[in-house]
Amino acid sequence: MTGQPIFILPEGTFRSKGKDAQRNNIAAARLVADAVRTTLGPKGMDKMLVDSIGDVVITNDGATILEEMKIEHPAAKMMVEVAKTQDKNVGDGTTTAVVFAGELLKKAEDLLDQEIHPTVITKGFRLAKERALEILQKNAIPVTINDLALLEQIAITAMTGKSAERASQYLAKIAVQAIKRVANPDGTVDADNVKLEKKASGSMEDSQLIEGVVVDKEVVHPGMPKKVENARIALLDCALEVKELEGDHKISIDSPEKMQAFINEEERLLKGMVEKVKASGANVVLCQKGIDDTVQHYLAKAGVLAARRVKKSDMDLLTKATGGMVVSSIQELSKEDLGFAGHVEERKVAGEAMVFIERCKTPKAVTILLRGGTEHVVDEVERAMEDAVKGIAASLELKKIVPGGGAAEIMLAREIRTYADSFKGREQLAILAFADAMEIIPRSLAENAGLDPIDKLAALRAAHEKNDVRIGLNVFTGEVQDSVKAGVIEALKIKLQAVQSASEATEMILRIDDVISGAGAKPSGPPGGHGGMPPGMGGDMGDF
Repeated sequence: MTGQPIFILPEGTFRSKGKDAQRNNIAAARLVADAVRTTLGPKGMDKMLVDSIGDVVITNDGATILEEMKIEHPAAKMMVEVAKTQDKNVGDGTTTAVVFAGELLKKAEDLLDQEIHPTVITKGFRLAKERALEILQKNAIPVTINDLALLEQIAITAMTGKSAERASQYLAKIAVQAIKRVANPDGTVDADNVKLEKKASGSMEDSQLIEGVVVDKEVVHPGMPKKVENARIALLDCALEVKELEGDHKISIDSPEKMQAFINEEERLLKGMVEKVKASGANVVLCQKGIDDTVQHYLAKAGVLAARRVKKSDMDLLTKATGGMVVSSIQELSKEDLGFAGHVEERKVAGEAMVFIERCKTPKAVTILLRGGTEHVVDEVERAMEDAVKGIAASLELKKIVPGGGAAEIMLAREIRTYADSFKGREQLAILAFADAMEIIPRSLAENAGLDPIDKLAALRAAHEKNDVRIGLNVFTGEVQDSVKAGVIEALKIKLQAVQSASEATEMILRIDDVISGAGAKPSGPPGGHGGMPPGMGGDMGDF
């Protein structure tokens, strides 16, 4: 009561309140969006990311860039979550989602400067988001598993702008063939059933589709066959070894006879395992655990090809490809558990042995073996192919696609501006701001291609005023065009997820008006400062 200060937080705690907290968070999130904005589109640039031990990653994939940047600012981390969610749920459109979220925050900051309350802004953004999702659904174009040409264009669009672009026609055909092989009866696809295996050697055009599974392991014994036709495959989740004693148990042997008996019994057990394999009719054994040297010897004598320490994820794919069952006990192995493949062979790829399980009857899992001149190239080919495969799978999940090249965003901006006219309060300003933010995508596409963004936006708006909602930007010629006819198309799910996750992340950031950093934690800005950042988040991103 005498003016004595009251401390309710521990010493060393930093607190940022009101507009300072909001501006700090918005500035941090916008810096993240600006970091990836130059990578957007076919003419986007790449980023070189060097970690603490000197490993280099060269990519223009938004999710990969943000993951490698090791961002620490709490609000900036929310933007990374936008990219991760987009990548996990759809596999493509990560940069679009982050750039859109950054522009929404920029527009929100302008509204905050006009003394519009954050709650009003978030309400307007929410209304605009719901309207945008409806518009996208309404204007989407249907697609099925039989529209091979359209599916190839989706794959090419996903790869355009990446290092794999020069081989995109060839790689797109492989991606579509792989998806067709593993498609469910209802036409949907689980992209995880398409395994991507990479080896740095040769060129991108040496990549191939294997109708089965490639296991990055070698045949365990030199005496085993390296090739098996009409393979009957045993998939084992148990060690072909004698179990070691657990705990403090010991075996006491006090005479040579007992020692010999012990050795004989161990060999009998191991021989019994081999006999069990032979009795089942298996001529290929793929084991998730170890295989004893003695077992290897007897399997080799029986003409059985075997590989050990196969990854669990590969075993799951092998069950889908060969139709076999993973057996947890060798004693339970029977003929009915075996899978089938027309051809199993150990081949050397880039100097390393790999086991190819191919020519399966009706494989529900396939492998795309990716090749490239160097490790960095093949890594980027893998990221491009992952975008392509997941983009096709996302298209078939909803069975709908939308035009690319900024066409969808210009259409949304125009429709949402019309929608804003039905509101009279301050929410109208927020809805209009949402519409303006949508145009950051075609604007960025134009800027990254070295075109005048104002001219190109004006041309796109004029075309859409004539109700031609498929008109997008051709960044190679600088002209506007029908994106669907030009083959620039994307999965509807990519746009739905980008709009949804970007809007929700923006709402969450705007609703924060108090940041309390515990003692020892890095504050989101200097005490009493405006817009300060922790190390690595400041200035013009030069520290990245």
